[in-house]
Amino acid sequence: MLAFGRIRLGILASVVLALGLVPMALAGRARAGESHAISMHGAPALPADFAHMPYANPDAPKGGRLVWGLLGTFDSLNPFIVRGLALQQIRGFVVESLMSRGNDEAFTLYGLLARSVETDDVRSYVTFHLDPRARFSDGKPVVADDVLFSWALLRDRGRPNHRQYYAKVAKAEAPDPLTVRFDFGGAPDRELPLILGLMPILPRHAVDPETFEETTMTGPVGSGPYRVTAVRPGASVTLTRNPDYWGRDLPANRGLWNFDEIRFDYYRESNGQFEAFKRGLYDFRNEAEPLRWHDGYDFPAARSGELIRDTIKPGMPQPSEYLVFNTRRPLFSDVRVRRALTLLFDFEWINRNYFFGLYTRAGGFFAGSELSAYGRAADARERELLKPYLAHIPPDILDGSFRLPMSDGSGRDRAALRAALALLSEAGYVLDGTVLRQRATKTPLTFEILVTTRDQERIALAYARDLKRAGIEASVRAVDPVQFDQRRLGYEFDMLQNRWDQSLSPGNEQSFYWGSQAADISGTRNYMGAKDPAIDALIAALLEARERPEFVSAVRALDRTLMSGFYAIPLFNVAEQWIARWNRVERPSTIALTGYLPETWWHRPDAQTK
Repeated sequence: MLAFGRIRLGILASVVLALGLVPMALAGRARAGESHAISMHGAPALPADFAHMPYANPDAPKGGRLVWGLLGTFDSLNPFIVRGLALQQIRGFVVESLMSRGNDEAFTLYGLLARSVETDDVRSYVTFHLDPRARFSDGKPVVADDVLFSWALLRDRGRPNHRQYYAKVAKAEAPDPLTVRFDFGGAPDRELPLILGLMPILPRHAVDPETFEETTMTGPVGSGPYRVTAVRPGASVTLTRNPDYWGRDLPANRGLWNFDEIRFDYYRESNGQFEAFKRGLYDFRNEAEPLRWHDGYDFPAARSGELIRDTIKPGMPQPSEYLVFNTRRPLFSDVRVRRALTLLFDFEWINRNYFFGLYTRAGGFFAGSELSAYGRAADARERELLKPYLAHIPPDILDGSFRLPMSDGSGRDRAALRAALALLSEAGYVLDGTVLRQRATKTPLTFEILVTTRDQERIALAYARDLKRAGIEASVRAVDPVQFDQRRLGYEFDMLQNRWDQSLSPGNEQSFYWGSQAADISGTRNYMGAKDPAIDALIAALLEARERPEFVSAVRALDRTLMSGFYAIPLFNVAEQWIARWNRVERPSTIALTGYLPETWWHRPDAQTK
C-alpha cells in the first residue's frame, strides 16, 4: 500500500524547500530514536561525529582522470533492469542510495541522502529522515516523494532482486516532505531496513515508468558525485564530477570521488585488454589470472616502477570459483552424479601446472571466514536448525570431517576414478567399452561446458580430459563475454564457471543466489537451479538472527546444506586481490576490510593525465 497523504508531497516539498521554509525539526538535531547509522548486528563502529572513513584520505587532491578497462560491452546505462548489459558503476557514481556502506564493517550503513535512520528493537519498520541539502544533478531537491516513487518503480519494474526485496514492505508513507517510513507488517527480516537504506533513489520528475524497462544510452539524472557526459555505444562511457555535488562535504564522502573525470573503456577480448594496459591506455586492473600475475608483468614500465603491483588481503570471505551444474537439466538432477563429477576434478594437477600453486580451495561458499562450515563440526545451534533436514545432510559434512577429494596430482588418479564410477553405477550408469551410458536407456552421459576466458577454457579442457577417462564426453564451448552473460542469465547451459562474492553479513541476496523462488526467474544468480526447502528455511533463519553467534550458526547451517547438494564443483579460492596500477594513480595507505576501493584513489598532482 502506497500512502501519499492528503496532498501531493512533491509539490509541497518543492514549495517548502524553494521558500526556505524547512522546519527546524527537519533540518536540525535528530529526534529521539534517530541514529546516524545502522548495523546488521551490534553497534556502528564510528560515532555520530566521525570526520571521515578510516580508509579514506580526507586531504586527497582533486583533479585528473581515472580510466577503467572493462571486458565485454554495454548497450544500456540503466543497471536497474534485467534487459540489456549496463554499466554497473552508474550506481554509486551517478545514482545514490539513502545510506552508504562502511567498508570497514561487516554490514553497517551511514547517512547519505538520509541524514539519519530510525527503527525499533524488532525492526518492524524503518524511517529515513532526508538531508534537506540533497539535490539531484539538475538542481531539483531530493524529497520523500522521490523515495516512494523509486521504491514502487523498482518493486514493480526493477531487477528480480529489487522486486523480491521491496515487495516485503507492507506499507510506505511520507509523514512530511523529508521523511519516509516503511512498515513491514510483522515480517521477520532484520536486514530489510538496511536493504532499503541501499535503495537507489531516482527522480520522479525525470523518469518515465512506462519506458523504464527499456535499454537506454541516455545518462540518468542522479544525485551522485558524477554525471554522464559522453557515451560511445559499446566502447566507452565518460563521467564528469559534478562541481555542485551536494554531498561532497559529508563525512562518508570526505576523501572519496577525487577524479574530475572517470572513463570506462570496454574491450572485447582479454588478451587485447591486457596489451592495452601495458601501453598505459587505462590506469589499473584487478588481475584474475595467476599465470599473468606470475610472469606477465615483466615489461619495462613494471621493471622501472612506473607500474605498481599491490597484493591486498581483504578480510572478507575469499572469492571462490566454481563449475556450476545446471540441475534444471535431467542429467544433473541426481546428486550422486554431481558428487561423482566432483571427484573427477583434479585440482592438484591444475593448480600446479596452470596456477603456480597460488590457489587453495574449500568445500563451501564462505571460504576463509568464520561463516564457513567447511572443516568445522556443527554446533548445537546448527544442529537444531538442521534437525528437520538431517536426512539430506551427509554425516561427514555435519561433523566437519568432509574434505574435497585430493588427487595424487598425476592427472590420472585411479582412486578418484574408481570412487566416481561407483557413485555413477549407483545412479544407473555403466561403462560400455569406453562410453558411460545410462543403464536403462543406453544414453551416453555427455554435456557442454560453457566458457568465455582463456583460463576458463584451460580448466574446462583439463577437466574434460579427466572425464573422458570415465567414459564421459564433455565438449567445451567458448563464446564471447556478451553471449556468455546472456546464456548465463537465461540458464541456457549445462555447466559453466561462476563466482559468488560473499560478505561477512550475508542476507537477502542469498535468496537471489539459491532460493527456490529465484530458480525459475531469469536474471537471478541461482544458476544451479537449487530448489530446497532447507535452503529457504536457513536463509529465513539468518535473516531473523539478532545476535552475531546465532547468525553465524545460521550461515554455517546454510553452507552445510549447499555443500550437501553438490550444486557446484569448487575450483579455487582467491585469498588475495592482485591490483596493478600506473603510478600516476595513488591510493590511501589504509586498506578497507573489503579490499581495494577506486573511489578513494586520486591522481598524482605532478603526473600527466593520459
